[in-house]
Formats: sequence, structure tokens, C-alpha cells
Amino acid sequence: MPATLHGDLSRPRSGGLSETPDSNQWKTLDKDLGRISHIEYATAYVARPLIAPGIGLAFIVIAGLGAALFFDSQPGNLVVIAAAVFGAYMALNIGANDVANNMGPAVGANALSMGGAIIIAAVFETAGALLAGGDVVATISKGIIDPASVAETRRFIWAMMSALVAAALWINLATRIGAPVSTTHSVVGGVMGAGLAAAGFSAISWPVMGAIAASWVISPIMGGVIAAAFLALIKNRIIYRDDKIAAARRWVPILVGIMAGAFAAYLALKGLKHVISMSIGLALAIGLVAGLTIWVLSIPLVRRQSVGMENRVRSLKKLFALPLIISTALLSFAHGANDVANAVGPLAAVVHASEFGAAAGKVEIPQWVMVIGALGISFGLFLFGPKLIRMVGSQITKLNPMRAYCVALSAAITVILASWLGLPVSSTHIAVGGVFGVGFFREWYMDRHRRPSDISNGTTRRLPPEERRRRKLVRRSHFMTIIAAWVVTVPAAAAMSAVIYLVLHTAMI
Repeated sequence: MPATLHGDLSRPRSGGLSETPDSNQWKTLDKDLGRISHIEYATAYVARPLIAPGIGLAFIVIAGLGAALFFDSQPGNLVVIAAAVFGAYMALNIGANDVANNMGPAVGANALSMGGAIIIAAVFETAGALLAGGDVVATISKGIIDPASVAETRRFIWAMMSALVAAALWINLATRIGAPVSTTHSVVGGVMGAGLAAAGFSAISWPVMGAIAASWVISPIMGGVIAAAFLALIKNRIIYRDDKIAAARRWVPILVGIMAGAFAAYLALKGLKHVISMSIGLALAIGLVAGLTIWVLSIPLVRRQSVGMENRVRSLKKLFALPLIISTALLSFAHGANDVANAVGPLAAVVHASEFGAAAGKVEIPQWVMVIGALGISFGLFLFGPKLIRMVGSQITKLNPMRAYCVALSAAITVILASWLGLPVSSTHIAVGGVFGVGFFREWYMDRHRRPSDISNGTTRRLPPEERRRRKLVRRSHFMTIIAAWVVTVPAAAAMSAVIYLVLHTAMI
């Protein structure tokens, strides 16, 4: 080897170390491997947000393929396959938005982890949809438009397809901006808009629409007032007592009995009516018996659980944690039994019209349609639900197990009262209204019971505006966003549905 080359190779480098051809090769290899690792990390980081949409898209495709198994892939049945695809998309959005309202308070109160809440909701929503749902529903979403006005099969199918797509798109948009909206109201708006585009103003049942519009106000107010009333009861009878544990032993079983009675009555209305004729009076009687039974059984259980507890508020949270989890599961079951059937109603209408060639006032929802709805909400909750769960549970106002229990209890009781009064209410509005009610009650209560530092010479010192804003316990930005989304849900879904119907009608002429 030439001397000069040998000298270059043997010349000492930094630190007195010498490099050889082998060491240079390993350094180059290490650099290349490092670059590859950085590229892999970057690719994984960029691809992570695409995983959930990819799984959702796979579910939608599977739903379409499943519908094709029930119907031949003939031109006349392709519309049913397309409707199944849109129905699966709708179900995903229900899981992402609507279901989160039931689980949010329990997660925000730290009674359930995010994973536990998703598992409970998926199981009980699916069970509610498949066991107690699927009853006979109005295909025009509870009589919003007259079936005779869209008696032509093709117009009717396009109207229902437009309503389904518009409702799903609106719920998807609301989820993106973090606003919990009503699935039922979205479907109502979609059906109304398609009906207007297909048959004009005379086809709409405006008294029904007026009742639905009234529910925008009635639902959250009823839920909020009842939740605030129960929180006031808990504060006055348990939290602010000298012996909190003794007060809890007396009142917690009563509250658990009220919860059991309310849910028993509601589930009797939804489930047992498939077996026997069920009136509101009989349902209330069943609820009364169930409530008294659970109250008696809860007394020794609460007494045993409270043994050795310290006399402070933190101990009380443990007594409410299990009842809160049970009430959350029952809320999910009730939601699956009620709202999923309403959401897949337009899909069932398309299937019925394709099979029998005519629109109908009422149809039976096929089991495979309910399966799409039930599985779709589970996937939607798992893939996209955590965002709304966090918002409802912790970003509107701070919740603990007692406050979250009041929200769940108010939701069950409000639905029972609404059924008794014949009012069309939204479970979403009730649950979120309960969260608002709890937060606003705490603001009012804290304002009435000022801190000692706020009182000077026997008179209450007026707080500066900055301090009053700091002490607000409900985030006003979320409050205004949610209220605005509620107000525009029906008109927005209606406008989108009308446009979609006109496009479909024009394309198919």
C-alpha cells in the first residue's frame, strides 16, 4: 500500500482514535438507519389520525356488502345498498356524538376511565338497540310529512336518502366543532327539508314541527331543573351535615331507589310493551315496586360500604361511584332502545319502499338494519367518541360523582315525565341540560353563600367584574356554542337535505 495512503489512514483523529474503512462503513450505516427510523416515526405520526377514519370506512364498506347479501345486486336494489352505506355512516356519527352525552358525566367525575366508559356504552347501546329497539316507527320520522304527498316510490326513496345523508353530515360537522347535538332533531330536519323540496310546504305537519321546536327549550330546562333539585337535596341533606356518613346512610339508598324506579319504569315502557300492553300507569307501578325493592336492599349495602369512612366529602364520592356507573349503563341501554331506531328510520323506509314499491306511514325495522345501527354506534363511540366525552364530562363544568349522578338521574326522570306529558324530547338536550343545571346551580349557590372575605361590617362586598367572571363555574364559550348548535340543527339539516334531494332528483330525471 502506498505510504501516503497508509499515512492518511493511520493519522490520529479527534480524541486520539483512528478510523478504518470498516468504521467509516458502520458510521454510514448508522446514519442511514437513523434517517430511516426518523422517516418511520414521521410516517407513523402522520398516519395516526388516519387510523380511525380508515376503520370507519371499512365498516361502511362491510355494511354495504352485507346489504348486498340480502338483496341481489340488480339496478333496482342498488339503492338499498347505497342506503345501507349511508345508514352505517349515520350510525358512526351517532356513536361519535350522541352516545358521548351519556358517558361524559361519569368520565368527568372520574368514576369511569375512558376505556371502561367506551366498553360499557358499546355493550349496553348494542343490547338496547337489539333487544328493546326496532319497534314499529313512523318512516317519516313521527309524522313530519304526509306519506301521500310523496306517494311516488322513487321520490319517496330520494327524500329518505337525502334526509339520512344530511343528518349524518350535520352530526359529523357538529362533532368536529365539539357540539353535542340531537340525532333525532337532525333526522327531523333532514326529513322536513326533503319533504319541502319534494312536495312543498303543504306536505309538512307544522303542529308536529312546533312541538319539536318547543322541545328545544323544554328538554334542557327540565333536565337542568331536576338535576339542580337533586344536587340541592344532596347538599342540604348530606354534604352540609355535621355527620355526613350518617346522613349518607339514610339518603343514598333513597336516591338509589329513585334511580332504580325511574329506569324500571322507562325500560318497561320500551321493552315490556313488546310482550304485554303497557300503559304509563302500569309502567309507573312497576317502577314503584322496583324502586322500593332496591331501596330496601341498598340500606345494608351502603351501611357496610360506609364502615370506617372519614367524615368528609371525599368519602361520600365513593358511595356514589357504583350507582353512577350503573345509571350510566342503563342510560346507554335506554338510548340504544330509543334513539337508534329513530336514526335508522329513513334507512328502514328505503328498504320498505324498495321491497313493496310504496311509501307507508309505519314500517317494521328489519333486524339487519338494527344490527348496522347497533354496531355502527359502537364503532363510532370507540373511534371518535372520546372528544365529545371529554367536552361534556369536564369542559363545560367540573363534575364529581354526586353531581354526575344528579345528571343521570334527571335524564331518566325527565324522559318519564316527557312520555307522560306526551312531549317529544331529546336525550342529548336532557343530558347536557342536566350538566348545565348542575353548574348554574353551583354558581347561584356560591353567590348566595359568599366567602367570609367578601363580607365586611355585616354587608356583602360587591365583587369587581373580573372576579365575578373568574368565579363562573360554567364555561360560557361552550354554553353559547352548544345552544347555537341546538338552534340551527333542524334548519341546517333541512337545508342540506333539500339541496341533496334536488341534486339527486335532477341527476335521476
